[in-house]
Amino acid sequence: MAVRIRLTRLGRKKKPFYRIVVADSECPRDGKFLDIVGTYDPVQNPAAITINNDKLQNWLGKGALPTTTVASLIKKAVVAE
Repeated sequence: MAVRIRLTRLGRKKKPFYRIVVADSECPRDGKFLDIVGTYDPVQNPAAITINNDKLQNWLGKGALPTTTVASLIKKAVVAE
């Protein structure tokens, strides 16, 4: 079971809102997940990124790999702090 840290889409049409979740790589995008690590709201100006660093470090320590998009969001969130 490969665990990935990725985005799941919420919100309505033309108003996306994303959760940063930890999920099995074989599950569908909006399917079952293991844990919620943060949120990403691209509609706000500038885009709002909130990440729970304790949960994130815990899952990274267990071997979960972030997708390229989530990796860039993590970098932006660290720079913003």
